[in-house]
Amino acid sequence: MNMTKNLRGATALGRGLIAVRAEAQPKTPASIAELATAFEAFKTAHTQQLDEIKAGKVDVLTTEKLDKINASLDEITAAVDDQAKQIAAVKLNGGAPGDMEPTNPEYVSAFKAHMRKGEITAAMSVGTATDGGYLAPIEWDRTITNKLKQLSPIRANAQVISISGPGFSRVYNDGVIGSGWVGETAARPETATPGLTTLTFTPGEIYANPAITQTALDDVAIDLEQWLGDEVDGEFAIQENIAFLSGNGTNKPFGILTYVTGAANAAKHPFGAIQLTNAAGAAAVTSDEIVDLIYSLPSERSGNAKFYLNRSSLGKLRKLKDGQNNYIWQPSFVAGEPSTLAGYPVIEVPGMPNIAASNVSILFGDMAATYLVVDRVGIRVLRDPYTNKSFVHFYTTKRVGGGVQNPEYMRALKQAAS
Repeated sequence: MNMTKNLRGATALGRGLIAVRAEAQPKTPASIAELATAFEAFKTAHTQQLDEIKAGKVDVLTTEKLDKINASLDEITAAVDDQAKQIAAVKLNGGAPGDMEPTNPEYVSAFKAHMRKGEITAAMSVGTATDGGYLAPIEWDRTITNKLKQLSPIRANAQVISISGPGFSRVYNDGVIGSGWVGETAARPETATPGLTTLTFTPGEIYANPAITQTALDDVAIDLEQWLGDEVDGEFAIQENIAFLSGNGTNKPFGILTYVTGAANAAKHPFGAIQLTNAAGAAAVTSDEIVDLIYSLPSERSGNAKFYLNRSSLGKLRKLKDGQNNYIWQPSFVAGEPSTLAGYPVIEVPGMPNIAASNVSILFGDMAATYLVVDRVGIRVLRDPYTNKSFVHFYTTKRVGGGVQNPEYMRALKQAAS
C-alpha cells in the first residue's frame, strides 16, 4: 500500500518535474506561476526526504528527484530574476543619458566610416588620441554601459558615478569631536577636532580585442556597432564582476570581499572593515545564522538590504525552515522583483564563494551605500588592421575603478574553518 502511494507520488512529482523543466528552457519567458508551481514540487519532495530521514530510510531516488527539482527551480528563478533585472534596467535607463551629451551625427557617421574602411575625416577630431584611438559614439557607449548593468549584479546594485578625470577622491570625517559641561563663568578649554581622511578611487583599464575580416567589413551588411557591443559587453561584465568581488586594486577595482574583517583591505577604510558573522559549520548554514546575520546590521542601515550569494549557496539555503516550519526562501510573487530570503531580496552573484570551509559565502546589506563603481567616461576603440592580417582588430578599452565607500552598510557570513 505504502509502495503504491509512493509510486503515485513519484509519478505526480515526475510529471510536475517534466513540466517544470519544459518551462525552464533559457529562451522561454518564465512566469511567476511557473515559479510557484516549481516551488510547491520542491517542498513536496523535500518533505518526503525529511520524512524518510526521520524514519531511518534514505531513498536515493528521492534525493535524486529533489536535486533535479532544485536544479529546475534554479533555472526558473534565474529566468525570473533576469526579467527583474531587465525591468529594472528599463526603468533605470529611461533617463540614462543625463550624464552624456547628445549624439553628434557627423561624428557617428565619421566613426562608422573609420571602423569599416579606416577613413579619417575632419569630424574624427572629436576624441582623437595620439595613438589613433577614438572615443566610441555616445549611443554605443551608453548601450555597452546599460548591458553591463544587466549582466553584472554588483554594478547593477552599487552606486555608479562617471568621472572625466584620472581619479575620484572622497573625504571622510572620523566623527571624533570633543564636548563637555561647564558652568556659566567656567573656562572653555579647546576640545578635540574631527580628523579628515581621503580615499582615492583610481580607475583601472579593462579591454577586449575582437576581430573581423576586412572582407566582411566591406561586403557584409552587418550592424557594426551591434556586433562590437555583443563582442565586448559579455567579456567586460565577467571581468568586472570578478574585480568588484575580489580585485586587488592593481590596474583594477578593489573587490568588496577584500574589505571583510581579516582580509587584505580590512584596515583600508577609515570606518573599519566589513564585520563578520561566523557560521558554526564549514559546509552548512542554519536558519538561526541567517537571522543573526540580518540583525547584525543596524536597523538604520538596513533599509535597502539584500542578500548576495551564488547559485550553489542559494540551493542549500532554499531548504532551510524557520521555527514555524516555514521555508525562509520564497519565490517572487511580483513581476520585476527578485526572490526573498527571510523577507529580504536575493541577488545571485556568480563569483561569490561557495558554502565551504573558511569562505565568506554570503553578503547582506545595502550595496549602493557600500560599494562605489567609478567609470571614466568614454569607451575607446583603436582600429588595428596590421597585427593579424587579414583580420581587423578593434582594441576596445574602458577605464573602471571601484571600492568600498562605507563598510557600515554591509555584513558578511563566514564559514567555519573545518
